[in-house]
Amino acid sequence: MQTRLFQGTPVSEVGLGCWQLGGGDWGALDDSAARAILHAAYERGVTFFDTADVYGGGVSEQRVGAWLAETKPAGVFVATKLGRRGDPGWPENFSYAAMRQHTLDSLSRLGVEQLDLTQLHCIPTDELRKGEVFDSLRQLQSEGLIARFGASVESMEEALVCLEQEGLVSLQIIFNLFRQKPITALFEEAKAKNVALIVRLPLASGLLSGKFTAQTQFAPSDHRTYNRDGAAFNVGETFAGLPFERGVALAEQLKPLVPEGWTLAQLAQRWILDFDAVTTVIPGATSLAQVESNVSVSALPPLPDTLHEQLAAFYEAGVREHIRGPY
Repeated sequence: MQTRLFQGTPVSEVGLGCWQLGGGDWGALDDSAARAILHAAYERGVTFFDTADVYGGGVSEQRVGAWLAETKPAGVFVATKLGRRGDPGWPENFSYAAMRQHTLDSLSRLGVEQLDLTQLHCIPTDELRKGEVFDSLRQLQSEGLIARFGASVESMEEALVCLEQEGLVSLQIIFNLFRQKPITALFEEAKAKNVALIVRLPLASGLLSGKFTAQTQFAPSDHRTYNRDGAAFNVGETFAGLPFERGVALAEQLKPLVPEGWTLAQLAQRWILDFDAVTTVIPGATSLAQVESNVSVSALPPLPDTLHEQLAAFYEAGVREHIRGPY
């Protein structure tokens, strides 16, 4: 596993997204399966783990915390998020009192004295612009409750707003073969300000695994069923904002470009890591096989320039116009 620097701290360039460890939104997952996934990722060199206080109503944080207490892994970096809880809900969530309480709750569930990184969790653009939430984060940092703060955002507009905030160390963004806008809209600015970029949804909710067909069904509680058209939250968080059937067809178009011996999922994630603005990519995993596939990408060679050109042309010609949601 290769590492990259997160504000001077080495972290694995392939991390683990822990949304699925909360169960429900990605299908059922019990404690033993979650523990096995965390352990398998760590044993294969993963040191960056990303969770949030709303994943499974706190279950993801609890499971990560239980694993930390049980195994006491060395050198891990655990990021979490706040701002989307239903208690008290919006806009009260953005008060200092609520942010402090939500931080204390995350500390308790994770079983740590200080959060390595807390991130605003895709909160309204107006709140980012007002800036008061960043003042609260700086206060929490001064109290020693958090070591660093960043923001998880939906659009490049929001990313650029956050980059103006003093003390911001990271941005978490959606970036994959179906959503290439950050390359021109964000990367150079983030590098200039030494802000780490955490990439979520590298496989576009599984579309870029190449394993789905137009007939693939998901559980009713899976966000790939209930949010595929943005009924519950930003549509971009599900299938990268593409209509499911079109996304399946576009993934099929990519398969002839996959290097011999590789999978489409490996191509998709190696493409992301070829950009030096990226600090870490955080694919999820609901099986040990998915963990193996994800971590294998770090050992693969960079893609040739000609393939990068083909993938850029693919996006411009057939993908960009079909993306829905803030971008």
